[in-house]
Amino acid sequence: MDRFERVAHFERALGEVCAAAQALDGALERFAAAQDAARELDGYYSGGLWRKDYEADGRGKLPPVSELPRGVLSEDAAYDALYVNRRLLERMRELAEQYLSE
Repeated sequence: MDRFERVAHFERALGEVCAAAQALDGALERFAAAQDAARELDGYYSGGLWRKDYEADGRGKLPPVSELPRGVLSEDAAYDALYVNRRLLERMRELAEQYLSE
């Protein structure tokens, strides 16, 4: 690789690193801000209130979906969201350990 190719190559690398870091920084800000909501959702889902609301919905005790959306009462939505949240936290830890130990 000659000097021109080398500089061009590393200019592209710099752009890639900067763009990825900027995008991740914004995403991490939003993800960190959502962790309180994740803890609340986990408490709701695992603490018994979710089951009561789910059963009340099955008995027709909640207003129509047009008035009260209730995706949170689907059997998988909260579980899946909490699983993905946990997996992302673990992945960030793995990446930090991998790249900070070099």
